Amino acid sequence: MARGGKSPHGRGPASRRSFVKGLGAAGVALPALAMLPQWGVAEDVAASYANAAINWKQFAGETITLAGAIHPWSNAITPLLWDFTKLTGISVITDFRLETTYLGALAIQLNRGGSTPDVFMFTAYGQGVSAGWLEPLNAYYSDKSLTDLRWYDEADLIETARTFPVWRNGERYACPITSEAVTLFINGDALAAKNLSVPRTFEELLVTANAIKTNEMSGIAMRAQAGGNSSPPAMSFVFSYGGDMVKDNKAAFASPEAIAALEMYGQLLRQAGSRGVSGYEWYHVLDDFLQRKTAMAIDSSNFATDISNPAKSHVAGRAVFAAFPHAAGRTSVPFMSHWQACINSQSRHKRAAFLFLLWATSKPTSLRTAAAGLATTRVSAWSSEDFKKAFGVQAAEAALTNLQNADVGRAKAILFHPFSRPILDAFMIGVNEVVTGAKPAKIAMTNAAEKANAAIRG
Repeated sequence: MARGGKSPHGRGPASRRSFVKGLGAAGVALPALAMLPQWGVAEDVAASYANAAINWKQFAGETITLAGAIHPWSNAITPLLWDFTKLTGISVITDFRLETTYLGALAIQLNRGGSTPDVFMFTAYGQGVSAGWLEPLNAYYSDKSLTDLRWYDEADLIETARTFPVWRNGERYACPITSEAVTLFINGDALAAKNLSVPRTFEELLVTANAIKTNEMSGIAMRAQAGGNSSPPAMSFVFSYGGDMVKDNKAAFASPEAIAALEMYGQLLRQAGSRGVSGYEWYHVLDDFLQRKTAMAIDSSNFATDISNPAKSHVAGRAVFAAFPHAAGRTSVPFMSHWQACINSQSRHKRAAFLFLLWATSKPTSLRTAAAGLATTRVSAWSSEDFKKAFGVQAAEAALTNLQNADVGRAKAILFHPFSRPILDAFMIGVNEVVTGAKPAKIAMTNAAEKANAAIRG
């Protein structure tokens, strides 16, 4: 099916009104974006920042270090950094690395109490707050010399982007920078060749994956690497079968619901998965789909920009973007998340760093990054014609559906847990054992939960 064609839900593309209306009630981990043009000289762009009651030059001459993963957000924000320096006089040094390498190195760096990076992309919110790595931000938002809340317009943020970073004491330690939900992608030609419809349930997904696989093309690709970074698709199965990752401060993925979910996950990949899928991370999944090596893939909604890019994708214009499947008698509950940007509590340039966060997540900056297809946290950006053109109308509708179906509470329960990393690592070691057939799901996930709970108990 071509982009902008009939919806995977049997409806036509969402109208502008319904599309925007849905965003206010939505919420939500990774491909590469094309570089944005340099628009720093455009008078209308410059004027949009001048409208803020903020002295943008108050920290001129300072230098901040920005660290993060090689990711759609880092790719989108990098070409705009010169405009930020021109606006504020603040220089920005960047340190972007492959995601797994970055997240491993960052924890070590922060634990040592280093003053850099000043600003960094982050996901392990609970660990960061508990360890004291993250600077509390409420006082900065209320500082009128730093923030013009009228201009910043928090009401324009997607609902979960407003609530996602709020800690249990009401403090905020981060600014969400992206909105993502786990989504189903299908090679429309492969589906049409077998005269099949878009699978809606997991059972239909299994039948479809087996029906459309060939010697050259697997039926489905999903992450299965034995590390916590690979967990979003598998967590989506757990949630959609009625399970939890964490409940009552304990790992809960040895429940009957979670075991049933992961039995299905393993069955899909053993029967119809890509060769070597037990070592797959997100970039393997994306590459297989772009190269027509798999007929279906389940991963981040942010894959849409690469999938629809003819310079990168062999399925551009022929991909179907669909709602995440559901279990019989249940609703779909895909995993959602917001990548966040935080300030180092040991930074020597905290106020300059906050000014950067304000600029980077503002309406005008978000409109510019959305024009390249970045799924930002702003309703105005999601509803812009430039975003829908870059991201694709059908892809945006599917992403929005999955964001709306997600359970923010269940996602925050694991992401905000102080031991989220060892819990997720244990979880994916168990999932990997299920996928490879090394252990039955019940044994693998019982062992994984015991290991995670031992880490929680210390």
